[in-house]
Amino acid sequence: MRRWLLFALPVVVALVVAVGARSINHRPFPPDTTPEGAYARIAFSIEQRRPRDAFAYLETEAQWAAYTILEMRKKAYDRVSGSYPPDQRAALLSSWRDEAAGPDGADVFALLAAQRGWIGRLDRDLSGVVHVDVRGERATVVTSRGTRYSFRRRDNGIWGMTMFTAELQAEAERATRDLEVVNRAAEDYDRAKP
Repeated sequence: MRRWLLFALPVVVALVVAVGARSINHRPFPPDTTPEGAYARIAFSIEQRRPRDAFAYLETEAQWAAYTILEMRKKAYDRVSGSYPPDQRAALLSSWRDEAAGPDGADVFALLAAQRGWIGRLDRDLSGVVHVDVRGERATVVTSRGTRYSFRRRDNGIWGMTMFTAELQAEAERATRDLEVVNRAAEDYDRAKP
């Protein structure tokens, strides 16, 4: 009986240590209703090379801008495909194909993040949270590298990063202007058709 206990005791101790170590290494994320939780999810998605997953943790205006880009590019793509002469169609279609092809705004964000180096910029700067300063609907996450990330509380309570909002909105405005130009030119091409 004693030999059995001497054999079982180290096995039990090893199991307890393994379970404890696993729980330490697999801590759950803070809730995404906190700036730390939203930041942790963005950092994880970038580390996993899945920038599309970070889209849920952008502020609402950035998300709307990505959806606007998608919608405007799809409309312009379709209009160019249907109305422009073949010799003038190819260049426009190839430049808008990727933005127009995504199923939703997250795909547009992932595409632009890759094209514009946003993933690399985040990958270099993301580190542990040292301090969070919350002031009403805005928060700043300060990392151990001294980088400051701004967040805004969305209507659903989730915090959204504001870092890409200006660029996404500017691209949405550009896509809207491009569609207006395409529509005017397409009307001219349609009138000139026999």
